Amino acid sequence: MFFTYLRRELRRRRKAALVVASGLALGIALVIVVNSVSAGMTQAQDKVLESLYGLGTDMTVTKAAEPAGEDEGQRGPRFEFDAQDSDSDDEQSSDRVMVQGFQTLAASIVTRIGEQDGVADAVGGLNLQVLKVSGRFQRGEFKQDESAGTGGQGGPGGGQGGPGTPQGEVQGGGAEFDVNNYTVFGTDVSNLELGPLTTMKITKGRTFKSSETNAKVAVLDSSYAKEKELSVGKTLTVSGTKFEIIGIATPDSGDSSANAYIPLKRAQTLADSKNKVTTVYVKAADSQRIDSVKSAIQKNVSGTTVTTSADLADTVSGSLSTASDLATNVGKWLSIAVLVAAFLVAGLLTMSAVGRRVREFGTLKALGWKSGRVTSQVVGEALVNGLIGGALGIAVGLAGAYTVTAISPTLKAEIASSGGGMGGGPGGGMGGPGGQAREAATNALDIALTAPVSVTTILLAVGLAVAGGLIAGGFGGWRASRLRPADALRRVE
Repeated sequence: MFFTYLRRELRRRRKAALVVASGLALGIALVIVVNSVSAGMTQAQDKVLESLYGLGTDMTVTKAAEPAGEDEGQRGPRFEFDAQDSDSDDEQSSDRVMVQGFQTLAASIVTRIGEQDGVADAVGGLNLQVLKVSGRFQRGEFKQDESAGTGGQGGPGGGQGGPGTPQGEVQGGGAEFDVNNYTVFGTDVSNLELGPLTTMKITKGRTFKSSETNAKVAVLDSSYAKEKELSVGKTLTVSGTKFEIIGIATPDSGDSSANAYIPLKRAQTLADSKNKVTTVYVKAADSQRIDSVKSAIQKNVSGTTVTTSADLADTVSGSLSTASDLATNVGKWLSIAVLVAAFLVAGLLTMSAVGRRVREFGTLKALGWKSGRVTSQVVGEALVNGLIGGALGIAVGLAGAYTVTAISPTLKAEIASSGGGMGGGPGGGMGGPGGQAREAATNALDIALTAPVSVTTILLAVGLAVAGGLIAGGFGGWRASRLRPADALRRVE
């Protein structure tokens, strides 16, 4: 009886049912689109952050570099060259390998951090900057001034310069040197699951083997390899040590964190920093406990700076950040406002419909229907309207999300930090090739926006549809429960 009556009433009042369902559908569709776009923003930001500090990394631990002393800051790096035979055309070069950006930490700290509660894994890395100066000296030629003769001034054998002093000047000669500035990252080859190299795809050659902890091998960034015309099988010389190039890697997005990657032990030897690291990459056991893990590390490993992905996300600006703020703030409140309006309209329309059915419900009560049965009938009709609106809303919302994904608008992400990575990462500061030009390139990324729809979003839409139907039914049921059989009898003609 309930379903028969329900089906008949919905057919009789198609227009009213469609209006209620459409209002709910609009609110639900907007919620789906906003949630999907927000999820796309989150994915885009994650992609930006992964390109900086590595896939799977939840936080980094570093120690800020001490400010350079006045004399040290003014002096800068020193390069010394041997005096060679003037007729030699041999090129002279000198390298300076320096720890970049941070103070070094004892490698044992990596183990201490890995033992903290909530830490799934931790791996250390060493950020290095290499300054290479190379070139040739050329001796000048002495040109005699024949017009002055050989006697000088003041008579034969006299005058300035003494007897037999030639008169003239040195012409030509000098030196021409090139300065090459690049970054090297020492990576723990026994654990390649964390760190900047995880965002690189090997396009030529291979990556490191776990047994190559102290091998003279290197993986180069594809852009740097192309710039220096290096390839797999050739060698890269760093401070007199020749490294065989075993692989060329291309970053998944943005620029590489460093120009060259070598085993951590070799990097420590080059920088005279045995058993030292500059950055510890940390993966949390539970993404919901990142803040507590950060607090534990700060408490138990004093003097360090712990930077999480959330901290670094605050430095992301540009159109990606603006769009993310709009989707999170404006979109969220707009969705809530539309939903509240839709629920209110649905409730008021249901109450109005009940008001027009006074004679019907009064007569049913006179025939023996109890108030609870009348109320359940009204709630059932409103619930069906809500489910219809939910189905329409899901369809429209999915279409909207698909449209955003199909268009894939490009957003620009700019990283305010000059470190180039979480907590500074390798490749920051003046470590990138080309100095400031590379820094600017590293800090600006183009990201294609998508709008993925999750199962959670669909379940949320269904829940809103049911809630809308129940709210509308609650309004109408309250009105229907107050009707009396006498109201119906007054309207009988």
